[in-house]
Amino acid sequence: MNRFASRRARAVPESVFLLMDQAKARRRAAGGEVIDLSIGSSDLPPPKEAMEALAEAALEPSTYGYCLKSCTRPFLEAATKWFARRFGVDFDPDTEALTLIGTQEGLGHLLLAVLDPGDVLLMPEVAYPSYWGAAAVAGAEVWPVPLDADYRPDLEAVPKEVKSRARALILNFPNNPTAAVADHAYFERALAFAEAHDLLVIHDNPYVDFLFEGEALPLLAVEGARARAIELFSFSKSYHLGGVRLGFALGNADAIAALERVKAPIDFNQYAGILRMGIRALNLPLERVRRDVAVFKKRRDALLAALRRYGVALPAPKASLYLWMPLPKGMDDVEFALRLVEQAGVALAPGQGFGPGGKGYVRFALVQPPEVLEEAARRIAAFLD
Repeated sequence: MNRFASRRARAVPESVFLLMDQAKARRRAAGGEVIDLSIGSSDLPPPKEAMEALAEAALEPSTYGYCLKSCTRPFLEAATKWFARRFGVDFDPDTEALTLIGTQEGLGHLLLAVLDPGDVLLMPEVAYPSYWGAAAVAGAEVWPVPLDADYRPDLEAVPKEVKSRARALILNFPNNPTAAVADHAYFERALAFAEAHDLLVIHDNPYVDFLFEGEALPLLAVEGARARAIELFSFSKSYHLGGVRLGFALGNADAIAALERVKAPIDFNQYAGILRMGIRALNLPLERVRRDVAVFKKRRDALLAALRRYGVALPAPKASLYLWMPLPKGMDDVEFALRLVEQAGVALAPGQGFGPGGKGYVRFALVQPPEVLEEAARRIAAFLD
């Protein structure tokens, strides 16, 4: 045991993805290749205009100072105008918006800002891995909400005594890893549930552009949401800017103020050049983003067709970068994923890494060209046989 680790650090769950990383490294060290579908990092290039904005800023000495709140205002204005153009709802850039160093950082600090140790946090039983770690760091008591047949949290399944102690609810649509989507009616029910039990609703929304037909609905586009909701947006997926760590939060002014107060002693915001990069991205025509999303739709179709040819039939997800596949009954997903890397050279994400509801599943990330995905399907089918 690490004698210098705090209780907070010790509470963070062990990562099965570290095991996967080690398995991939062993395969490569032995001279084998790996088709890596385990990480949801876009392989498409960022928009040229965004990279040009960063390059221009890099040559300006004035951009290298501390970026305090006033420095972020042009970016927050761009973010709120983007939301108003897309979804018809206006937010105040001074009180209802905040810059994030990626939504993973944003969620971690948000839980510290709105929860006290021991507070109950309602979270889907299948959720992005960093949620579990962030909840542990905040000292929250997590109650995993079971999923319904559409992979959406079944809020009616939350016991009365848990609802009475809960302080916040996390949602994520389009979802990672299940690819589930939420419609207007589901969000209305979630907001009514939150109102009845005085909860803050946290909606993590990095896949807002990743609906393959139509457009994904943000929670904040639903009437009344700003009264008790905060929504997190990222540049990692829509603009392929995962490495620069940029996002923003919109929503309830009290929640935004609490988050800003916690962040203040920890960071000085993003580098000004990255903020300019974000502004340029937000002002791109929506057709540019949809063109890139169409690339992932073609990959989805290619992988599904290849799996069907080898006898593995999955429903077509409507959104996100992922396929969520149940394994044969009784098969351990971690063991399956480790052996698949070692013996077939294909890396998938084990479902257990996403929480207790993920046992017996694996996640495919659509981050390779169609021909590579088809080869991965062939190897998986041979491995299962």
